Amino acid sequence: MTERPLILISNDDGFQAKGIRCLVDMLRDIADIIVCAPDSARSGFSCAFSATTPLRLTLQKKSEGIEIWSCNGTPVDCVKMALANICQRMPQMVIGGINHGDNASVNTHYSGTMGVTLEGCLKFIPSVAYSLCDNHDDADFEPLRPYIRKFTEKVLNEGLPKGICLNINFPKGTSYKGVKMCRMAIGSWNNETTLCHHPRGYDYWWMVGHYRNEEPEQQDTDRWALDNGYVAITPTQIDVTAYEFLKQKEDWEQ
Repeated sequence: MTERPLILISNDDGFQAKGIRCLVDMLRDIADIIVCAPDSARSGFSCAFSATTPLRLTLQKKSEGIEIWSCNGTPVDCVKMALANICQRMPQMVIGGINHGDNASVNTHYSGTMGVTLEGCLKFIPSVAYSLCDNHDDADFEPLRPYIRKFTEKVLNEGLPKGICLNINFPKGTSYKGVKMCRMAIGSWNNETTLCHHPRGYDYWWMVGHYRNEEPEQQDTDRWALDNGYVAITPTQIDVTAYEFLKQKEDWEQ
């Protein structure tokens, strides 16, 4: 009997989030699944890991082909801990998500969901991040089901090149115009802090901000695809070397 593939899933919204629960339901007939996710929300943790905090694992649920664990660490901690202490065999795939909120453009650099995916990629495991442009706790993930099943099966069957993972974002809605392979849009966050005054007499700040797309008319970007009703797939690589600049500055070695 052929052994079913094993998928390791994590997120940055916490193991109880609707997005990760829906993802497990979408894929439970395709593969054995191990979930190891933060015990509470860890949005914005990117690739951070715990160097000074002791880590704990808690088995939350176990059933046929599915184990769900929580960890008190970051999303990257969850992947590291699962690979070292839970998985009895190497997963065929690592998935981050489904995230509540988009991870397009520069959000890629801040995202704990992408932290999961990049960590899997660093371990040379085919890895994918799934995100929905809807921050609500009760977001509707059902329209994503056929796409996520299709993309997951393609990666399981075909793999991905070493050092490359996929950042897949879905626009909010009940249907999509199609799928576009995209580059990351150039953009930035502005007005990122809001000053507030506490009744007890001290000031404090909230991190907020407004995203600005610096190239809204460029139709080859993830941001344009999402704004126009398409699923955006952005191949993302571990090697962040600026090769063009490197070549231009070869004279620095002289």
